[in-house]
Parts: sequence; C-alpha cells; structure tokens
Amino acid sequence: MNEKRVVNKKEILEGLSKIGIKNGSNILVHSSLSKVGQVQGGALAFIEALVEAVGPEGTVMVPTLTGSEKLCKENPPVFDVKNTPCWTGKIPETFRLRKDAKRSLHPTHSIAAIGKLADYFIFGHENSILPCGKDSPYWKIAEKKGQYLFVGVNLDSCTFMHTMEEIAGTPYHMQEGTVKAKIITGNNTLERELSLHKYGTRVYFTKVEPLLLSKGALIKGKIGEAKSMLLDAEKTAEILLPVLKNDNLFFTKEP
Repeated sequence: MNEKRVVNKKEILEGLSKIGIKNGSNILVHSSLSKVGQVQGGALAFIEALVEAVGPEGTVMVPTLTGSEKLCKENPPVFDVKNTPCWTGKIPETFRLRKDAKRSLHPTHSIAAIGKLADYFIFGHENSILPCGKDSPYWKIAEKKGQYLFVGVNLDSCTFMHTMEEIAGTPYHMQEGTVKAKIITGNNTLERELSLHKYGTRVYFTKVEPLLLSKGALIKGKIGEAKSMLLDAEKTAEILLPVLKNDNLFFTKEP
C-alpha cells in the first residue's frame, strides 16, 4: 500500500490561493482530510491555513451537522452546542473545538465559524424553521457573495444544495409539520420549533457540475493531493433556483 505524500501548510496555502481564496473571503468548507495527503500538523494545521488564507477580513465556516434519520416528532433533537459532536469529519470536529470558533445554535444543521463575520453568520440560526433556508448561515453566504469550498469531496456533500431545495419547496426534502427541539447552551436550555429533513430520497447534486462550470459559478483546483472546487454561492443560486422552481423534482432525476 502506497504511503500518502506529506503535505505541509505552505502547499495548502498555495492551493487555496490558486483556487481563489483571498483576504476577505467568506467560505464554508466541505472536506476530507485524508484526501489532502499526510498533512503535517493534521487537521489543526489545515484549519490554520484556511484562517490564514482568508485573513483578518474574512471568515471560515464548517458544517457541524448533528441531525439524523432517527429524528422525528416522537424523537426530537436535543442539541448541546458545546458538547454534541458533529458527524461531518475530522476537520469540522477539530474546528468547532477551537477556542476562537463560534457555533450556531441550530439543533440539526449548525455551523462553526472563525473570523470577522462569525457572529453575523451564526446569529439567529436557532430561529430558522428550515435548517438551510433563507434565515440560515447557508443563505447568508450567498448574500455576502461568499463561496463553498470542496476539498476532496464533490457536490453530493454540498449543504447549499439543500438551501436550494428548501427555498424552491421541493416535496421530498422535509418531514411534514414541525417538532420542538431542545438546545442546551451552558446552564440554559432553549426550546425551538423547526422542520426536520426527510431522509431516503436519492438525489443527484453532481449532475449540475458541468452547468455550474460553464456559467463560471464553479472553479476546479487542487489542494495538496485533493481534487478541489470553489463554488460561488450567489451565482449558483441565480442558476439553480429557476431550474428547481420550474421542476422541483429536478435533483431526484438520474442524469
């Protein structure tokens, strides 16, 4: 079995710069650390590179998701912002535990953020009935002309596609009605009403990759050994929302 190539922080920074990350960028990162290579310093070093790349004017975000197909009205979410781990990988879990990271309070689709606009992006997420809708950080990224960065993963990992589904009102994506979730913040417990994702429907997010590339909404690059992509959130919404509103089953149709 071939050993993974050693990748250092300098090389990661070069890859981030080449794909278009710069001082002032607001990015949400979907990632697979193992695809980057044998990263010197591991997840912490990769996160340091991200924060350095966006500079003091930028913000780095990661999805710290905790929802599951087991959640329902009879089994509503209970979310402890400090202690509930995420299932989105080594980088997000390491990221959320940094002292300078701030985590949104959404019980199933929280994000963690570091940077100038961290408070702006996480603010009020617990009040978003739709986890990825227009009141969520995922849509705020589009409003701030931010990007989604994919490192070693493809568009199937793209939370922003759920934003498109929720805004377009796709019929397969959400469970009927709402549930009351508990949110634990230190010594306080909040209760919020929200909708839950409905699992089970096969979707094909990757089929829009050629369209987004042709319209300049998606750029390809390489970070370490990982094939990577940078998605412009605002352009993507302008391209995909009309498609989904015209055919709200679009993502479920095999390419």
